[in-house]
Amino acid sequence: MNLDRKNQLINLCRKMIQTPSITGNEARLVNLLKKEMYDRGYDEVKVDCLGNIIGKITGSGSGNGRGKTILFDGHLDTVAITKRSSWRKEPFGAEIESGKVYGRGASDMKGALAAMIQAGADAKIDGQNTGDIYVSGTVSEEIAEGYSLNSIIDTITPNIVVIGEATSLNLNIGQRGRAEIVVKTMGVPAHSSNPEIGVNAVYHMMELINRIRNLSEKTCKILGKGNMVLTDIISSPYPGASVIPDLCVATFDRRLLTGETVESVLAPIRKCINEMALEIPDFKAEVSIAEENIKTYTQYEGMHRKFAPAWLMDQKHPVVQGSLKALQDAGFADIEIGTYSFCTNGSCSAGVRNIPTIGFGPSREEQAHVNDEFIEVQELEGAYKGYYALMKAFSGE
Repeated sequence: MNLDRKNQLINLCRKMIQTPSITGNEARLVNLLKKEMYDRGYDEVKVDCLGNIIGKITGSGSGNGRGKTILFDGHLDTVAITKRSSWRKEPFGAEIESGKVYGRGASDMKGALAAMIQAGADAKIDGQNTGDIYVSGTVSEEIAEGYSLNSIIDTITPNIVVIGEATSLNLNIGQRGRAEIVVKTMGVPAHSSNPEIGVNAVYHMMELINRIRNLSEKTCKILGKGNMVLTDIISSPYPGASVIPDLCVATFDRRLLTGETVESVLAPIRKCINEMALEIPDFKAEVSIAEENIKTYTQYEGMHRKFAPAWLMDQKHPVVQGSLKALQDAGFADIEIGTYSFCTNGSCSAGVRNIPTIGFGPSREEQAHVNDEFIEVQELEGAYKGYYALMKAFSGE
């Protein structure tokens, strides 16, 4: 990577960090990237109805000589700064110190997206692509993994998707999915001085939670446990001033393994509910997958069902082997194949749409959402080198 391209990459990364883009407020960053993509020679730059930005480098091939269409995806949004006093660095300052660029989104994941954009521009200059190269910046990923990417895939139908979430410059081929499960118990209200004439929804929830905790966990040799964790619980009315609660709602985070569906995940909980209904008078409960209304900065609104499937590529798949070879040839001699521990937009591309998908990105998973978030300049350069190699390997076929 020559010095001019390196400086362009670092400057783009810093500009992106200096442009806050907390979920729901990505408009300024989109406007910045639209200009930056055009300035770097992208053939088309579009912003869809959700507010995603999609840049295109048009391939030079035609017919049988045309390479694959490859999509590189990184999300635009970041989590908020919850406590400014906990940061040593200015969260949106993009300060460089000891070979690191600091700021919210540096690792998750503006550095990776900057590297994708720069690599695409340079691949065009160098004439490496016969197939089309797309780079997308998606909105609302932090609250709805895969939701926004779906509309992009509807538009461009890629042959391969590269997710730029952090992998420490290794090659990831899968991830556990995530479901948000809502359990409700319904009781009968009464004055707390006469509890015997009511039905306490919280007591029933306590028993149901104990049974749910005793459910067996599914496991996958590669992805790990399909664990389920209670994340919140609330009764109604709240506060309950001298009132027996007639409703209790508990939320569980369930990590998903490949092949699991909404029905297969909810079935064991429904069984617990049915068994308790036979054993306990006046017991009433229900379970469902959480839904959330998504509203983006473009005023687009849609309903998001919080069920993001797991996915796992076969190590022998041509895309996995082709990616591994391309990265090794580019100098990543010690690259390892692994999986993400968290959920990504790959839940859409691979988990729902069955498009061959890999993960490759700079930095480490544990750098996401932390105070004094940073990305190492050396890893930023490494991501650029890797993305350039993948563009050459697949869109140049």
